[in-house]
Amino acid sequence: MLKILLLQKQRDDKKGILAELQKKMEGFKTREAELEADIQAAQSEEEKQVVGNAVDEFDKERTEAEKQAEDLEKEVADLDRQIAELEEKSRSTEKKAKEKAGEERKDDFKMNTRKKFFGMTRDEMEVFTKREAVQHFINEVRVLAKEKRSVTGSELSIPDVILGLIRENITEYSKLLKHVNLKTVQGKSRLIVMGTVPEAIWTEAKGKLNDLNFSFNQCEVDGYKVAGFVAIPISTVEDSDIDLTYELMIGISQAIGIAIDKAILYGTGKKMPLGIVTRLAQETEPEDYSANERDWEDLHTSNIQQFDSSAMTGTEFFQKMLSVTTAAKSKYSVKEEPFWAMARTTYAKIMGFAVATTSAGAFVSSVEKVMPVIRGAIEILDFMPDGDIVGGYGDLYLLVERAGATLKQYDQTLAIEDQLLLIGKARYDGKPVIAEGFVAVNINNSPVTKTLTFTEDTANAAG
Repeated sequence: MLKILLLQKQRDDKKGILAELQKKMEGFKTREAELEADIQAAQSEEEKQVVGNAVDEFDKERTEAEKQAEDLEKEVADLDRQIAELEEKSRSTEKKAKEKAGEERKDDFKMNTRKKFFGMTRDEMEVFTKREAVQHFINEVRVLAKEKRSVTGSELSIPDVILGLIRENITEYSKLLKHVNLKTVQGKSRLIVMGTVPEAIWTEAKGKLNDLNFSFNQCEVDGYKVAGFVAIPISTVEDSDIDLTYELMIGISQAIGIAIDKAILYGTGKKMPLGIVTRLAQETEPEDYSANERDWEDLHTSNIQQFDSSAMTGTEFFQKMLSVTTAAKSKYSVKEEPFWAMARTTYAKIMGFAVATTSAGAFVSSVEKVMPVIRGAIEILDFMPDGDIVGGYGDLYLLVERAGATLKQYDQTLAIEDQLLLIGKARYDGKPVIAEGFVAVNINNSPVTKTLTFTEDTANAAG
C-alpha cells in the first residue's frame, strides 16, 4: 500500500536524524570531562565566570538534545504503530479475499465455512464432528431417520460440546439475548436481586463504621419449554456429518432465537417469560405477584407513551424522544447505554428524521443501527407493530435458561417427502426484574400495542 510506503519513508528519515543526534550526544561526555577540568583549573573570577557560562550553555544544549531525541523516539514509535496496523489490515484483507476465493471454488460445500462453526476451518470441523460425543449424537439422529415416523419417546439430549455452539447460534439469531441478563439455573429457582444501592457514609479515619441499608429481593423463575421444528433432507442425514450437524444447530437456533425475542418483549408470563411491554402495561398488581419481589409499581402511564411525529422536524422529533425515553431509569443498570427494538418501517422513519437534521447523508451511515442523540443499539424485529419502540436497560431483564436443549422425533405423519422432521427444545423463563428501566412509545400517536399473538400450542390444547 502507498500509505505504508509513505509512513516507512517518514520513519526512516526520522531514524536518520535520531542517529545523528545520538552521535552528537555521545560527544557530550568528552565535553563534560573537559568542563570538569576547566572548573578545577579556574582561579580568577573572570575565569570562573567564563567557565560558568560554558557550563550553562552546555547544560542547555544537552537538555535540548535529550528532549529532541525523546520526541523523535516517540514519533518513530508512533509511525511503527501506524505501519503495523496498516500491515495487519492489509494481511486481514488479503486473507479474507483468499478465503472468499476458496469458498467460491467450493460450490459443492453448502455453506460459508468461516461462519459454520464460528471460525473453524474445514479440517477443524471434521475433527469436531469426529469427537465421541458428537459422533454418538449424529448416529442417534440417523437411527431416528431409519425408524418409523410414528416412533414416540425418541428424545435425544444434545451433548454439551454441541449445546455450547447452539447457545452461540441462538445469540446470533436472537436480537435481544445479548442485551439481557442471561443466567443458567436448574429447575425452579429464586434469584436474589439487588435493589437500591445506598450511599456510603463519610466519617473520621478511626471512626466506627455505619450500617449500610442494602435492599435485596427475590425473583422467582421457572423453566418453560420453547420448541420448533427442524426439517432435514434425508440425503443430508445420510451423507455428511458436517452438514447434518450444521442443519441441526441452525434449525434449533433460529426457531428458539425468534421465540425468545418475542417473549422478552410481549411474553404473557403464562408458560413463557413475562415480556417488557406486558409488565409495563399492568394497571394493577397481579394476584400471583410474589411478596418476596420488589414492591410492584404502576408504570402503565409513565413508561408507556405516544406522540405524533408526522409534522415534526428532525430536531423536534429527537427532542421529544429524549423527553419520553428518560422514563427508563438507569440507576440500577451497569450498562452505559440502552437498546431499542422496533420494526424495519419504524427504523426507516427514524433514519429519515436523522437525515433531515443534517445537510449530508453521511450522518445516517455514522449512526446506523444506533439511536441518534439518545444512543443505544437499535434492533430490528419484524414482528413488532409499525411505530412502536420498546427499549431500556437490558441487564434489568432477567432471562434464565433451565437444562439443556434436546431433540425429539416428530411423531405425526408428514406430508413432506424424504425429510426428517425433528423438534428442537429448550427451557427458558424471565421477567423485567426492575421494570422502571424500560419504556414503550409509539411515534404515530397510536396506542402502544400491548399484546401480540403467539403461535398457538395446539398440541397441548384442552379438549
